[in-house]
Amino acid sequence: MPSLSWRVWPAIVQLFLPSAVIAEDPLLDGWHDVWFFRFLVNMLGYATIIVPGYFLISYFKRSNYLDRGSGLCYPLIKTCVFGGEDKSVLLDDVSVSSRNEPDSGSSLKQALKLIFCAAGLQVSYLTWGVLQERVMTHSYGAMSPDQEGESFKDSQFLVFMNRILALTVSGLCCILFKQPRHGAPMYKYSFASLSNILSSWCQYEALKFISFPTQVLAKASKVIPVMLMGKLVSRKSYEYWEYFTAVLISVGVSMFLLSSTTSKHPSTVTTFSGIIILVGYIVFDSFTSNWQDNIFKYKMSSVQMMFGVNLFSCLLTVGSLLEQGAFFDSLAFMTRHSEFAFHAVLLSVCSACGQLFIFYTINQFGAAVFTIIMTLRQAFAILLSCFLYGHSVNIVGGFGVAVVFLALFLRVYARSRMKSARQSVLPQKV
Repeated sequence: MPSLSWRVWPAIVQLFLPSAVIAEDPLLDGWHDVWFFRFLVNMLGYATIIVPGYFLISYFKRSNYLDRGSGLCYPLIKTCVFGGEDKSVLLDDVSVSSRNEPDSGSSLKQALKLIFCAAGLQVSYLTWGVLQERVMTHSYGAMSPDQEGESFKDSQFLVFMNRILALTVSGLCCILFKQPRHGAPMYKYSFASLSNILSSWCQYEALKFISFPTQVLAKASKVIPVMLMGKLVSRKSYEYWEYFTAVLISVGVSMFLLSSTTSKHPSTVTTFSGIIILVGYIVFDSFTSNWQDNIFKYKMSSVQMMFGVNLFSCLLTVGSLLEQGAFFDSLAFMTRHSEFAFHAVLLSVCSACGQLFIFYTINQFGAAVFTIIMTLRQAFAILLSCFLYGHSVNIVGGFGVAVVFLALFLRVYARSRMKSARQSVLPQKV
């Protein structure tokens, strides 16, 4: 029976991935290294935690636990399953007004704050992008250019490293700084955690099959699926200019992808697997942002959101890693290659600091300024990656990149114009 399963699995994998795709990737040593198989194994690991949790939550809700519950576990179960506040108490009613009030400080102080936020975001995420590409596309331990070295393949461990540090940082912020009384049932964070884990896994895994500039442009194009998810999950409606800029983004990305596939440089080849993984990343990430918007209807701060999502992310990833035996294998890889250990820790530090800079920038200057800073960061990331790792972009691809960023700036400009128009009309109604 075991020998039969070893014959069946390659046939199943071949249904999803052409043999040419498997053969073209030097990182694949056999069918068990195919990304789709690893994705299924990870999902099975998450299911061993999610399925029992689902049945427990259903049991507590059906059994009227709030009325009859007591004992040491009662506060924990109440917080995890039922929450502490009613959904009608919104955070927006408490803190959004204070967040939107103009700062009474001097223009110089505001300018220094803006420079601090922009520099923090650029340094955190540019460093994070460079390290991400280094870890996933280069080997460790080679003493000379002729030696191959050893490649790190477990994207899930890198996701866990990022999440455990982000959990620590957000937990310290919750302890040291006053937060609003938390009201959301904790289990609701698990939905965003699962999709966030999967999107991060796809982000790391895609770099085995595509170039970093392609991945950056795919992130920029996630405006389109975010809009689709917004209509499906949150029943949102959009303006005509949002659809127009979404079409521009898709055209620019298509031009870049079509131009990059003709390149003979091995680091810029975009494979079928890479495109599928990127689609997965965009879908999962779009669901994460829309689900988090849903949870924000409860009374909570951004740091509390960060803590809740990362808490479940750590539980899911460490459980799956331990079940697969990959956790200790990855730790052994870290002990063998100190350079990788340094890169993994620095990657996690940049990710956690970047999240804090995101919350601070939006709180101080609003979403429009933050979007402009991050759009510039994406452009700088492409240039930096091409300079450091030798990616080539031809004229058609460069024009596609320009179209994408033009569309992104048009979105920011149109949104700011609409916001200012609404604010000017508001006093006339009062």
